[in-house]
Amino acid sequence: MKRSQSIAQLSDSSVIWDVVVVGGGATGLGAALDAASRGFKVALLEQSDFTKGTSSRSTKLVHGGVRYLAQGDVGLVVEALRERGLLRENAPHIVKDQRFIIGSYRWWEKPFYTLGLTLYDILATGFTFGRSAPMSRKQVRSEIPRIETGGLRGGVVYHDGQFDDSRLAINLLQTAAEQGAVCANYVKVTGLTKDESGKISGADIYDIFGDRTHHLRAKAVINATGIFVDDLLKMDIRENNNIVRPSQGVHLVLDKSFLGGDTAIMIPKTSDGRVLFGVPWHGKVILGTTDTPMNESVLEPQALDEEIDFILRTAGRYLTKQPGREDVLSVFAGLRPLAAPKKNSNGEKTKEISRSHKIFVSDSSLITVTGGKWTTYRLMAENVIDRAIVVAGLPRRKCTTKQLRIHGYKKTENHKSFSYVYGSDYEKMLFLQHGKADWAAKLHPRYDYTGVEVVWAVREEMAFTVEDVLARRLRLLFLDAKAAIESAPKVASLMAKELGRDAAWEAVQVEEFTAVAKAYCLNWE
Repeated sequence: MKRSQSIAQLSDSSVIWDVVVVGGGATGLGAALDAASRGFKVALLEQSDFTKGTSSRSTKLVHGGVRYLAQGDVGLVVEALRERGLLRENAPHIVKDQRFIIGSYRWWEKPFYTLGLTLYDILATGFTFGRSAPMSRKQVRSEIPRIETGGLRGGVVYHDGQFDDSRLAINLLQTAAEQGAVCANYVKVTGLTKDESGKISGADIYDIFGDRTHHLRAKAVINATGIFVDDLLKMDIRENNNIVRPSQGVHLVLDKSFLGGDTAIMIPKTSDGRVLFGVPWHGKVILGTTDTPMNESVLEPQALDEEIDFILRTAGRYLTKQPGREDVLSVFAGLRPLAAPKKNSNGEKTKEISRSHKIFVSDSSLITVTGGKWTTYRLMAENVIDRAIVVAGLPRRKCTTKQLRIHGYKKTENHKSFSYVYGSDYEKMLFLQHGKADWAAKLHPRYDYTGVEVVWAVREEMAFTVEDVLARRLRLLFLDAKAAIESAPKVASLMAKELGRDAAWEAVQVEEFTAVAKAYCLNWE
């Protein structure tokens, strides 16, 4: 999968694309895969790196949404539970079963949550991950040794999915390419073109690395740019009102000792009315999240001090080993592209805004999809391509992704080492590494990442910057920001050899990555 080949195809002005998808996050990748697997001629364009924005910054859950069930949104829960099951079937190397425990501290909580989670299991019939059950105080302590035991009466265990968001995205990218989609990162849409009747007929694009502009002719253009959907909409209609309401969610990453086991904790109601998760992930624990209405969309949102303090304070009430700012290995923030109803005031908490996805078609036939969540990416893609077929008059072809295996497909029970995310590609990486000591060497003494993973990211996963590798291919920035900064020179050196770059490029890459990574550190000196 070579970007240079993609750019060559995108520069061919004689091609008329059936579908041009703008946006390389969960929604855009899903749409490109769906369209390509139906046999359409598809181009996927991402202005930065794939999942640079919201889609790399989730709580790492593939779930039906226990909170949505409590809100009475049964339809959304059933939809998500079905998609959760399909995703585990199609990408078992990425999606795994995760046990969650809700501790009960009041007499009514255990029966109440047992009843609710039993309904959750019933709604998942046919796609269940495991049965919910009440637990004794001793059982809860056994699975989460660091849970606060003062007043603990027991708890309830339930099952949901856990995954690596950016790694799944890369596999979707690879699958879409295998199905015939032409995909490229670092390509920005600079304008939309229309025919004599005012209908969208294509897009002007700018290749950032090649410093060249091209024009694509298209029958359908899909706006799947997440938090930036309004930017593209304004290329269509300048006076268009914003349809996205960004909401910031912050996550803190701690050492796994703060839970003490492999079971996640779910705090069902925090002071702001959300739930808080403590989820094991790649040998660490992710705590989150928050819900803060924001006024603008940016690629690198910054966690607010009050969000960080809220998570630490709330988690500290339920854990015997209370976390402090000095314990945070990484902090990352993401903006949810929520489809906000027009009646909402600026001060309303966005947890009340529907998580269902929405599809809009403008008078010019620009198709915009927004809202939703990672778990339902496949269904969102199916819905938007179904709409594109009607809008653009494309041949009617059925969706094939319900049973389409995702690149890297491999059944495994061992999710201890990061290598599991590569699935069936891992053996190829070991073969590539054979006999090359520098590729087998660790990037950092505390972590098992090796040089061959950097080489693989460049050759097979369209990584072009140190940040691409350390943030979204290896995930080290999200696990331990200081270690990521310390690893940057080795990564830059390996990449320079692969990409044919010089020492000056290496220095700039390390400097630029360090500037970004410092924002993930609470304790940078």
